[in-house]
Amino acid sequence: MKIQVTADLLDGLVLALLNKKDYYGYALTQDMQKAISISESTMYPVLRRLRSNGYLTTYDQAYQGRNRRYYKITVEGQQHLKRVLEMWTNYKQSLDKVFLVSSKGDGQ
Repeated sequence: MKIQVTADLLDGLVLALLNKKDYYGYALTQDMQKAISISESTMYPVLRRLRSNGYLTTYDQAYQGRNRRYYKITVEGQQHLKRVLEMWTNYKQSLDKVFLVSSKGDGQ
């Protein structure tokens, strides 16, 4: 069974990685796949959306005769990441209350 990842959570995961360092698309997808199942065909629309919202900027860098497009988090992206982290913390705490109660088996 796979748990579906919402757009907000996906945005937060991408921004969290980019908050550590700049990435080019393929490397970002590879690191994301360590946490969740995601394809490049899913990742690039997310990156485009984050960029259009002002959360990312891009720059090109030559690599072995080709250009790699790197993604960099903006100040607005860092602020959005904080909002997503807060939403995630609240969501996780509410789920933990349910899961922890049900794991005790007594409903208390």
